[in-house]
Amino acid sequence: MLVHWFLAAVHLLAYALALWGVLTRGMAFRRVASDGVGARSVLLADNFWGISALILLISGGLRAFGGYEKGADYYLHQPLFHLKMTLFVIILLLEIAPMVALIKWRIALSRSAPIDVGRVSLFARISHIEALLIILMVVAATGMARGMTFG
Repeated sequence: MLVHWFLAAVHLLAYALALWGVLTRGMAFRRVASDGVGARSVLLADNFWGISALILLISGGLRAFGGYEKGADYYLHQPLFHLKMTLFVIILLLEIAPMVALIKWRIALSRSAPIDVGRVSLFARISHIEALLIILMVVAATGMARGMTFG
């Protein structure tokens, strides 16, 4: 029972960290100057966002399919779980462009080269959309926790 509680707490805390990380990254993108000043703030927030996403994936996978919660059969037949996973996939797809750009930033900064800041406004918008999707995932999760079904 203690493991169930621990995994649930870690999963919920990872949502909080994810929301903070992606919102902070979005705001940091907006502050990046044309000369790249402020890029390190973006990268730091991105680190928190990435770590939280990994924790969400691992803790959620253990909870859904590791025998710690209601069981895989429940989740695979729960429409809100499918909604939650669909939102997660959308986040992953939205994340491709910022992730590639930030990998390039990390390489450029390690070489003391200039970074491409041409799409920071787009990446800020993407980050804020991802934050909204995270909130919707939490809403779906609370519905699942309450046994909500449709149909």
